[in-house]
Amino acid sequence: MPAHMVIVTGLSGAGKSQALRCLEDMGYFCVDNLPPTLIPKFAELCAQTDRGINNIALVVDIRGGEFFQALSEVLEQLEQCDIAYEILFLEASDEVLVRRYKESRRRHPLGTHGEVLRNIREERVLLEEIRGRADKIIDTSNLKPQQLKGKLVDLFGSDGASYQLLITVISFGFKYGIPLDSDLVIDVRFLPNPYYDPAMRPLSGNDPVVRDFVFNSPVTTKFMNKFTDLVEFLIPCYIDEGKTTLMIAIGCTGGMHRSVALANHLGEILRGKEYRVTVSHRDIGRVG
Repeated sequence: MPAHMVIVTGLSGAGKSQALRCLEDMGYFCVDNLPPTLIPKFAELCAQTDRGINNIALVVDIRGGEFFQALSEVLEQLEQCDIAYEILFLEASDEVLVRRYKESRRRHPLGTHGEVLRNIREERVLLEEIRGRADKIIDTSNLKPQQLKGKLVDLFGSDGASYQLLITVISFGFKYGIPLDSDLVIDVRFLPNPYYDPAMRPLSGNDPVVRDFVFNSPVTTKFMNKFTDLVEFLIPCYIDEGKTTLMIAIGCTGGMHRSVALANHLGEILRGKEYRVTVSHRDIGRVG
């Protein structure tokens, strides 16, 4: 069974969709508006998949109509099957919810008539039981999106704040152009170039002889220390700003030697700091 199941519910307009996006950024497998009767089967399928889905988040709310009425019964079924879950209930004041509906111009799920405030009050009554069973309740009335995200990270970010940021370190060759989705671009063409050694020219920065050549230069060592300090300073700032992905592009002339060696080294350092990091080499083996 999944290691952690979060059932997100609450008042319409209180931020459930935003909460689901935040949980998805934290690595949860997310499904919106799942009929409650399908939750046990869905949990079983997640446990059987080869993808290793450990954390799932499901939005279940009044949009489900008659299906939503079965939620209490389904929760009891989950407990009988020893499937652990938490209920996150989102709410907001009537005034805030009315304003949000007016701004979005969306119809309330109970909106058989045009009185939004009446719909909201009807929904509160329908959700009283599930609110009473909630493990965590968040009032989003005065929360900005980033503040809500911070609360969710504190509550459900099992690996800490660093888990929410996915860092990609990519090497590239300037002769083929800068990666368009880069956030930081570093030019390392000032470093000693293994290309001019015929023995190393067909190799890449993945090969130990090339890596050693690059890092045997005092300039490389000094640069790498300063560059790493910069990256380690910036990452917490990006996390505080709400960034979920960061691409660091390191470029040399052809993207074969220097940039590859440095990208690998930076990836190793960041993994040692418990960040989620992937390293890729765009132009290795490229000719022309």
